[in-house]
Amino acid sequence: MSDIALVHATFADAAEAERIGRAMVERRLAACVNLLGPCRSIYRWQGRVEAADEHRALFKTTPALARELADGIAALHSYDLPAIEIWPAAGGDALAAWVAEATR
Repeated sequence: MSDIALVHATFADAAEAERIGRAMVERRLAACVNLLGPCRSIYRWQGRVEAADEHRALFKTTPALARELADGIAALHSYDLPAIEIWPAAGGDALAAWVAEATR
């Protein structure tokens, strides 16, 4: 069983990742966000193989808020189809308690 949920997303640039990350923490949908920095993504889009530099972010939240958090990220995201994944995670009692207290 997972104590916390990790929500991973990629963004067009560092400023967008930070802006959306801060908004999700301020709204108490995420306890924190780790801005992981640039990566190179290769993906199929509209029938073509594309490549782009993106910035990754990892949000910590409760399992109960994970879907609402993902929806909140998507609502502010610049992409037509943002890549947002929800991962169950175990972090121990102290971390789970902090995540629960820092979110709604």
